[in-house]
Order: sequence, then C-alpha cells, then structure tokens
Amino acid sequence: MKYSFIIPVYNRPDEVDELLESLTRQAYTDFEVIIVEDGSAVKCDEVCARYRNCLDLKYYYKENSGPGDTRNFGAERATGDYLIILDSDVVLPDGYLNAVEDELLREPCDAFGGADASHPSFTPVQKAISYSMTSFFTTGGIRGGKKKLDKFYPRSYNMGILRKVYLNMHGFSRMRFGEDVDFSYRLVENRFTTRLFPKAWVWHKRRTDFKKFFRQVYNSGIARINLTKRHPGTLKLVHTLPAVFTVGVITWLVLAIAGLLLALLCTNSTCKTIGTALCLLSLSPIILYSLIIFIDSTIKNRSLWVGILSVPAAFTQLMGYGLGFISAWWKRCVLGKDEFQAFEKTFYK
Repeated sequence: MKYSFIIPVYNRPDEVDELLESLTRQAYTDFEVIIVEDGSAVKCDEVCARYRNCLDLKYYYKENSGPGDTRNFGAERATGDYLIILDSDVVLPDGYLNAVEDELLREPCDAFGGADASHPSFTPVQKAISYSMTSFFTTGGIRGGKKKLDKFYPRSYNMGILRKVYLNMHGFSRMRFGEDVDFSYRLVENRFTTRLFPKAWVWHKRRTDFKKFFRQVYNSGIARINLTKRHPGTLKLVHTLPAVFTVGVITWLVLAIAGLLLALLCTNSTCKTIGTALCLLSLSPIILYSLIIFIDSTIKNRSLWVGILSVPAAFTQLMGYGLGFISAWWKRCVLGKDEFQAFEKTFYK
C-alpha cells in the first residue's frame, strides 16, 4: 500500500459521494481511503458503504474536534507510505495519482501539494468564488498553482506527506483554522522538503453561497494573525493587503455618503457641486475595480453571469478576510489575548 487518502468530513455526504466516485476512476490503484466523520449531524456512512466493493475504504465516526484533530485520527489508522490529505469538497481528475507518482519518481520529497481549479459543472456562484480565490486581482494569484521563488507551503485541500514525516511532526495542531499552513510552516522550519506538483491538481468546490464563503475567509483572516504569533516573521505584505483594501473601501463609502448628503441637503450650488464631485470621486475606485473584476472573470470563465457574480465574490473574499484580520489583530496584538481567549466563542465552544 503506497498511498492513504485521509478525508475529514463534516455534514457533506453528497460531496463525499462525488469525491469517492472520482477515486474509483484513478488509473493508479495502489491506495486506501480513510473517511473520518467529525461529529456530523448528516452522516455519509451510507454513501461510503456503496463504495466498499470498489475501493479499499475505511469509515470512522468521532465526536467533533475540528479538522486538524480529525486528520490526525485518520493518519493514526493509515498504512500507506504517503498520506494524501484532501478536503471533502474536492473532485480528482482521472490522472491525479499518476501525476503524483511520476513526480515522486522524478524527484522524491517529504511533502507536496497541487493547485485547485473550477470544474465546468460547478454552479455560477462556485465558479465566481473559485475565481476570487485564484485571480491575480484578488489574491495576487498566489493560489493559482504557479511556481514561486520562495518555499512552497501545501494546503490541506490537496496535500501529500510521507507518513513517517507526518508522525515525526505529530500531525496537525489544535488550531481550528489555518492549521494546514501552520503544519506547512513547521515542515519548512524543520528542514523537510516540500514541492509543488503542477499536474496533481484538484477541482475544488469551496463554498456554495456568499454567506458561507464570507465566514470561511473571515476565519482565514483571523488565522493569519494566529499564524504570525506562532511563526514570527511569516507575515508578508500580501497578507495585509485585504485589510488595507477593507479600510479603503469603508473610507471611500463614508466619503461617498458624505458627498451625497452634501449634494442633497446643501442649497448653495457650489456646495452641491463639491458634494457631487466628492461622491463620484469616492466611488470611482470601487467602480473601476469592479469593472476590472467583471471583465477579467467574464473572459476567463466565458460567462457574463459568472463575471457579474465575481464582483461580489471578490469583495466578499477581500473584505471578509480583511475584517477577520483586523479583528484578530485588535484582540491579539492590541488587547494581548491568547488564541484561546480571543476566539473561545468563535472556534472552541
């Protein structure tokens, strides 16, 4: 047994069904699948039962304790040389494991990861969210799967690691969010080798509506501050840009409203002109950015509707992350709370 897929699940039986179905189509078949249900109210045990005849599949149910601990639970029961950790909302292309095998034969490494992409069958909202998470105009393209000059940090939606290295590192920490980046930082800090496998990519559904997406990126913003506290020196300029964007948008909107009120309430023509100009000038950066997102997404997705939806997706992604970042910065860096105190109600209740 060479590969063990570790898949934590929380209330996603339909998505697990799609993931398992994609695993049955892998050309490379020397693998096992370990599904760990993390205290779900809606279980996927019946879904898993349908695949036991065509996959080497083990299903476990445990009380809810978060994704990191759930992956550790699965890893302790794995037998493969390599563990491949996936989110339950991904789907694998048929050649995924062949691509992994080819890369490891060409140049072995301790840990690896691949990019994620949008599938043609995804809903317009899912495609818009996928665009917002991978576009140069939102995240700088840092999740787009291109080779970087600095170290590569695998993410848990598509992460592989030698089992003996995983056990040596004692698996994931108790961080509720950002635990995969924390794990990757610890890998690099301990001088283990990590690599990007360009052809070992996955289709990633992410969230299915903007409310869930906002909560996800808000938590990611919080996680960035927590990661900085755990790993000093890892905070980069790109990590702060969503917070700067958020403050900028709020400032522009306040100025636009002030200008509008000035134009509406002022009786003096000069005053009205100044108010109108202030309103238009304040809105112009927001409008220009929205147009850039709309045009770029429409071209890349070949869909006018996805292009339109990408505008609120981009603002949700940047401002959700920015607000989480600012909130965590205030609680942890200004008020001096530790990770548990600051987010007990949010994460650890």
